[in-house]
Amino acid sequence: MTQRAPQPDGAAVFDRAAVRAHRDRAAAGFAGRGDFLVREVGERLVGRLDDVKRRFAHVLDLGCHGGQLGPLLRQQAAPDLLVEADLSPAMVACAAGPASLVADEEWLPIRADSLDLVVSALNLHWVNDLPGALVQIRRALKPDGLLLAAMLGGETLFELREAFLQAEAGQEGGARPHVSPFPDVQTLGALLQRTGFALPVIDSDRITVTYDSAEALMHDLRAMGEANATRGRARHFARRGTFHAAAACYRDLFGDADGRIPATFQVLYLTGWRPHDSQQQPARRGSGTVRLTEALRPDSP
Repeated sequence: MTQRAPQPDGAAVFDRAAVRAHRDRAAAGFAGRGDFLVREVGERLVGRLDDVKRRFAHVLDLGCHGGQLGPLLRQQAAPDLLVEADLSPAMVACAAGPASLVADEEWLPIRADSLDLVVSALNLHWVNDLPGALVQIRRALKPDGLLLAAMLGGETLFELREAFLQAEAGQEGGARPHVSPFPDVQTLGALLQRTGFALPVIDSDRITVTYDSAEALMHDLRAMGEANATRGRARHFARRGTFHAAAACYRDLFGDADGRIPATFQVLYLTGWRPHDSQQQPARRGSGTVRLTEALRPDSP
């Protein structure tokens, strides 16, 4: 099933057609070449279900890529139904699960109150209307349903961003965005609360991958389907001189003694529940029985 997405408005940061095209191109070689980060983050994400003592009967893998999380979710959550959904038809075809769906996260074709668990690994950072997507996810969850998501954070690829900034300033007198804007921990925490999730938790992790060259990093980003898809990006390849200057800046600023360069991926993990009366509730304001002054008073000898 394919769900048609609404047309982007003028405030959209990402070119969703480009996001889909990048994933479609990456799909054929994604397994074994471009999926290393999704697999690593997926294991860390699904592993968090160890702390949840319940079974999830109806599960959605939102942004499933090539189905890398499917085996983990079937083993860990033992669902009666696992739906694997992605914006990219080619990625969904690679997932090849018994229940698959081509769907846009900004226009989620899922019935309200139908899911026990939504998992999303390295997908939501390409969404223009993230508040709207989170609201739709919350509505699709049953009361006391769980959202587990991982998305790239603001420190991701800061080395690449700085290298191109310096190179383009020197070579062309200005700079275009080469790395997507990513949210930070505080923004996401407030967003989960604002979109109606209970017991929200946000935490951060860093994964650093080293490369022989900036060219090798760019090749991997294309293989991952993570090439630049901002609407303000240049619609042509960087000039040869600019790219060589950026590669040199990268080595000079961040390279190690062996000439290898690091690429940082900051991963933000989101946990939120659809509200339910059984969940722990904050105490009603004014219901305290001890005055603050008494609580802060040191004990008398």
